[in-house]
Amino acid sequence: QVQLVESGGGLVQAGGSLRLSCAASGGTFSSYCMHWFRQAPGKEREFVAAVTWSGGRTYYADSVKGRFTISRDNAKNTVYLQMNSLKPEDTAVYYCAADRSSSLSVQSMDYWGKGTLVTVSS
Repeated sequence: QVQLVESGGGLVQAGGSLRLSCAASGGTFSSYCMHWFRQAPGKEREFVAAVTWSGGRTYYADSVKGRFTISRDNAKNTVYLQMNSLKPEDTAVYYCAADRSSSLSVQSMDYWGKGTLVTVSS
């Protein structure tokens, strides 16, 4: 059983930056594709970014491409999301997730963290 714990959320003004971290334990971290999803109040959870086992491939939602960067450090069992040029519409609870398949869908995730709140003021 893999456990995921997010951290780094908080309040930031529009145009600012924030880095989220997700620490994994209880499994073989390098065997999983790691993902970030987010969910705003009253909306469905949406895909944000993903990184493959080795970190050699990354995927981004169009809404964050060019502003967000996902990375992983397998030695530390940690995945990161660097968020730059933040916008009010980025406000959401951000969730870390792990998946052994190559799918980017919510339904395919094997494990989820409990989330960390990011609030962007205008």
